[in-house]
Amino acid sequence: MAEKKIEKRRGAAALLNIKKEINLEMKNKLLAFMREDAYKPLSHDELVQAFQDDLFQVSELDEVLNSLLEEGSIILTRKNKYGLTEKMNMVAGRIQGNRKGYGFLIPDNKEIRDLFIPAENLNGAMNDDRVIVRLTAGELGAKRSEGEVIRILKRANSRIVGTFENDRGFGFVVPDDPRIYQDIFVSKSDFNGAKEGYKVVVEITRWPEARRNPEGVVVEVLGHKDDVGTDIISVIRGHNLPEAFPTEVERQAEKIPELVSDADISKRRDLREKLIITIDGEDAKDLDDAVSVEVLPDGSYLLGVHIADVSQYVFENSHLDKEAVKRGTSVYLIDRVVPMLPKRLSNGICSLNPQIERLTLSCDMVIDKKGKVKEYEIYESVIKTRERMTYENVNKILAGNDPGIMEEYNYLINTLKQMEELMHILNEKRRLRGSIDFEFEETKIILDKKGKPIEIKPYERGIAERIIEEFMLVCNETVAEHMYWKEIPFIYRVHEDPDAEKIQAFNEFIFNFGYHLKGAAEIHPKALQQLTDQIKGTKEERIINTLMLRSLKKARYTSENVGHFGLAAKYYCHFTSPIRRYPDLMIHRIIKEDIHGKLDEKRLNHLQSIIEDIAEQSSIRERAADEAEREVEDLKKAEYMKDRIGEEYDVIISGVTSFGMFVELENTIEGLVHMSHMEDDYYQFDEMHHMLIGERSRRTFKIGDVVRIKVLNADIANRTIDFSLV
Repeated sequence: MAEKKIEKRRGAAALLNIKKEINLEMKNKLLAFMREDAYKPLSHDELVQAFQDDLFQVSELDEVLNSLLEEGSIILTRKNKYGLTEKMNMVAGRIQGNRKGYGFLIPDNKEIRDLFIPAENLNGAMNDDRVIVRLTAGELGAKRSEGEVIRILKRANSRIVGTFENDRGFGFVVPDDPRIYQDIFVSKSDFNGAKEGYKVVVEITRWPEARRNPEGVVVEVLGHKDDVGTDIISVIRGHNLPEAFPTEVERQAEKIPELVSDADISKRRDLREKLIITIDGEDAKDLDDAVSVEVLPDGSYLLGVHIADVSQYVFENSHLDKEAVKRGTSVYLIDRVVPMLPKRLSNGICSLNPQIERLTLSCDMVIDKKGKVKEYEIYESVIKTRERMTYENVNKILAGNDPGIMEEYNYLINTLKQMEELMHILNEKRRLRGSIDFEFEETKIILDKKGKPIEIKPYERGIAERIIEEFMLVCNETVAEHMYWKEIPFIYRVHEDPDAEKIQAFNEFIFNFGYHLKGAAEIHPKALQQLTDQIKGTKEERIINTLMLRSLKKARYTSENVGHFGLAAKYYCHFTSPIRRYPDLMIHRIIKEDIHGKLDEKRLNHLQSIIEDIAEQSSIRERAADEAEREVEDLKKAEYMKDRIGEEYDVIISGVTSFGMFVELENTIEGLVHMSHMEDDYYQFDEMHHMLIGERSRRTFKIGDVVRIKVLNADIANRTIDFSLV
């Protein structure tokens, strides 16, 4: 009986895949037809007539038309005719809101520049909504083009987190996200226990319109905004990070064995006797990468990167898989993790824990003394890691300053030194081709048992961290190039060339510090790398690196390989973290199918039809995770400084604006000295030279100067810190 059910499900899934492929083919034909110069908007009946030879039934065309309307590729005119959006001076994309009320359209078409949308032209669209915008000023792709939202395709904010305010019989929720500038009106009957100053989740019941705020009902009260713990929960809810897994996902995870079976081991290359170790942070529990190094007789290195084979347990379209796609990535929020996969997998059968058999996908690379990968092999394996090493202990061993640790791991010292040698070789190769290494100090935030920050300090990247970084980079490049030449549908990690205008503006900024970019018109990453070398150790290093990063585009996932500008790499992907990143898991699945010869035409067509959507979803969830992690870090910094109001510190000026200056403490905490708190003089902002100049005293403040400040205020809810000049 169970076998018949499984067969039935497989048959239904196969039919669904066939239908998807037919629809994709029809969609491509229809778009190609509409892009022809001679095409003018046609009615439904006219399109049926034009495609009658291609249609099995009219419902096929209807499905495709509805799909294209939903994604914004086509639009239905007032005369009920179908036209191509891009041909009608319209563009589909996503709204990026601003606290001042206006917004920008981020077009789906990456070749079109963002459009400015005045507040009066948003027509009820909110941050992250998918919309169609009509051009109202300028030209598509031009610098100062403006538009008006004419259609909202998909709402993004059905639930919003904010602070509740009670106002005589009705209430408002002020959103935490500054990009949602309108407060949400709440009727008294919909308070549901919410009180003044409490963090709540409000569900939208009526969307905003021109001059009318959205309306909603409180569905969850999270706690008072100043209560310990409310802050992180608010961020989790605000970014739609699901903490608990659905019951069917947990049930599926429970059925997965805790130990590797002999049957699975017998089908793989056995590496259990090799000296393989993991090197991770002390708190890490999801260990998804292990490494091994040997020096060959000719002086080359045999580097083995062994990655947890998550795809062995998470099957495509299973409950586990669908939930992993939805989450996209694990999110690390200082004292907790919102994982992509249930703990039974992420900390159990998939984690490369020491002295226990684990299934892996291995990439062996023979690397010469100049860092060139001469040979490689990607294969399924079984490993048994010898040690679970931490970055801290490896750094102590390589520094040779902890006899106790060195004695404990004496048998690993030679291997770790070989790893260090290879790291330097790989790093030098990257440096020579122009790969940019940003030297940003990361922050280590230590919380007590109640979640209160008790220490904040810079987190130093040691040799051990750099070893793992270089090994993962070369592995990701090797895998990406391998799959590129196979011409198989794949997910690449790309970083496009920066906009010439942004680089020009950045070049003008650094000119004030006496620096200049070579070949700024057609910038090569090597020019930026040379600049990072020049500024290393200077007081302006941090601000220049920050602005350089902002001048570059964001890395993203896509099915098209366009290279990675920041790494100066022609081919790049994410292969090494399938426990915590969905693209890596999908890549493993494709590689294994290729190894086993399962990529027939039908499967390739299916992959082609889903891969870009998966890449886009992964990029969206990565952005949400990054924002959530940054917000939690900022609010914990504000909470830490709340207990230090009135204290004085020497700080470095990290930014100068027309309203004051941003300063940074030694522990990486940043805050604002507002112009109103610079009471010794009236200061004017010199935009050209990025400095503040006192009218009477001619005293100047510029980036990199050291000043003394007093902590004035710390607003945990808004994650801001204010200082005054001493």
